[in-house]
Amino acid sequence: MKSFSFANPQSAIRNPHSRGFTLLELMIVISIIIILAVIVLPAYRRTVIVAQESVLKDDLFQMRKLLDQYAADKAQLPQSLEDLVSAGYLHEIPVDPMTEKREWNTVMGQDPTSSEGGQGVVNVHSTSTDISLDGTPYSEW
Repeated sequence: MKSFSFANPQSAIRNPHSRGFTLLELMIVISIIIILAVIVLPAYRRTVIVAQESVLKDDLFQMRKLLDQYAADKAQLPQSLEDLVSAGYLHEIPVDPMTEKREWNTVMGQDPTSSEGGQGVVNVHSTSTDISLDGTPYSEW
């Protein structure tokens, strides 16, 4: 078995039976991995946004449905989303997937069942100021 020595330049030649990778081989593999990551990352981010938008649409649909159900059952509109929780319509207020907070913009409106002109929550929107993939603000959904 030969020993490696810097004093002997002939020993610096790679033995074809030696194990391991050269620096050049490692750099090529790392470059390929970086190129693949640059290609895949935008698609991954888009997929995450599409999933968040889907959750937001479903949360808004469910909360609006529960607002209508509360109004039909109680003969009055709720004064806040917390009323839906305290009445058992929701276990808890959902997290807005765009802001990652339990904050929602509620739209107050005239309660049609109130004889004295009362108001209540008639709609709910996201508090996010971001723009969706279709070009509309999340706060308008």
